[in-house]
Amino acid sequence: MKQTTPSDGNKLTGIFCNFFGHHFVVSKKVTEHIQEYRCLHCQKQVTTDERGKLSALTPQMQEINSTLEDMYQKRNRRSARTIARKNVA
Repeated sequence: MKQTTPSDGNKLTGIFCNFFGHHFVVSKKVTEHIQEYRCLHCQKQVTTDERGKLSALTPQMQEINSTLEDMYQKRNRRSARTIARKNVA
């Protein structure tokens, strides 16, 4: 069995997750299709990858998600302004 020591150092919660599995909840919504998750027990972080599967949230994936979030927000702000202008005219 693979040993997992959580970032907060509590081995009991790591054993719980090894035995019963992680209990992931959404910690951040990047786009409509990409979210970041955190385990309630051991604080492990994962994200959805390009195929929709859960993968470890590495620093590289955090940077990619941050860039995606910025692009997504800019695009949505621009499209909202365009719609507002059409409704006014």
